[in-house]
Amino acid sequence: MFKLSDEGLKYVKTELTRYEAKQSAIIRCLYRAQDENNGWVSQEVIQHLSEVMEIPAAQIEEVATFYTMFNKTPVGKNHIQVCVTLTCGMLGGRELCDSMMKEAGCKKEGEVSPDGLFTFSKVECLGSCDTAPMLQVNRDSYIENLNTEKGVELVRNLRSKARGH
Repeated sequence: MFKLSDEGLKYVKTELTRYEAKQSAIIRCLYRAQDENNGWVSQEVIQHLSEVMEIPAAQIEEVATFYTMFNKTPVGKNHIQVCVTLTCGMLGGRELCDSMMKEAGCKKEGEVSPDGLFTFSKVECLGSCDTAPMLQVNRDSYIENLNTEKGVELVRNLRSKARGH
């Protein structure tokens, strides 16, 4: 059963004091809970947040399922989201994602690679049309001006880094 850490619980309670309406804190609290649940939001996470935040679980689930930044299934250590919206799509975003998935050993979008290191998602607009195609690795790394060769090299580098090379 999922429960926030003591630090996570303190974080949520602090966030609840920052807004007039508790619902306004849902996104920030979901981020925290997702981080503490190995990168995804399960029904247990939603139920626990509901109890801690004193908000109906349905309201938290609405937010978790609406926004693509909340993962509904377990993901690999590197969740790679490739933009496939108009400009990225026209400049090879889908082919980029497919070549990276093949290199990582993923047969389909959303699955975790056999080594547990990768999950790929094709997403809508990451907001960088002038440097398309681009992608996001986890929540903190954006990589732009890509092609399939650079994408495959990125997978190899992330795998090498994970193995300590």
